[in-house]
Amino acid sequence: MTTKRLEQIMMRLPGLNLPERSEYVAWAQLVELTSIEPAQVAELVDLGWITPARTGASEYLFRLRDVYRIHKLMRLVKDLDISFGGGSIIVDLLERIEELEKEIVELRRLV
Repeated sequence: MTTKRLEQIMMRLPGLNLPERSEYVAWAQLVELTSIEPAQVAELVDLGWITPARTGASEYLFRLRDVYRIHKLMRLVKDLDISFGGGSIIVDLLERIEELEKEIVELRRLV
């Protein structure tokens, strides 16, 4: 039995009251997971590089994908000693290259 299947079964058992997994993390969790300063998170939001969802209480929720992207960004900023703006452009370009490579593989499969 796979782990995913086991999780599905456990979630259906009465009385467990387990929370459902979420694809989102709160502002404080994002800061903790990425070791980024809150002001830097605000800068990335202002740049439009990450676009959090908002709760009914006007709190930000970030996707788990944003955590991964910020890790990549922080590594580039640290290793190459570049600005957030420059690092965000590099991460965007790397992601675009990955998308194009996937498209190439798919097109080759169809030929």
